[in-house]
Amino acid sequence: MQWRAKWAQNWAEVKYCSDACRRRGVNETDKRLEAVIVSLTSERQDAPVTPEVVARTVAPDDWQSLYEPARRAARRLAHRGEVDIVQNGRAIDPGLVRRPFSIRAALRR
Repeated sequence: MQWRAKWAQNWAEVKYCSDACRRRGVNETDKRLEAVIVSLTSERQDAPVTPEVVARTVAPDDWQSLYEPARRAARRLAHRGEVDIVQNGRAIDPGLVRRPFSIRAALRR
């Protein structure tokens, strides 16, 4: 995968953020995680949610296996502008996330 600046003029055509995402694709569980993220962030406009909360909502007994897929789902939604990924109270570029983060409804800019 090459640097994103190369795609700046045709960003709408970019479907995946990395080679790993391209290989993995998006399955039904990923779509369910995205739907839960959108639902939780719209219900809790004043409080961000974490990928752990999302994973526990989808699979309370096996949430650990969905933790990383929930993070990926949040990054996909953030790239589409549907949510913001937040660290230290500030929205950050989803491509730069390297530690735990929260998810909130996208602020209209």
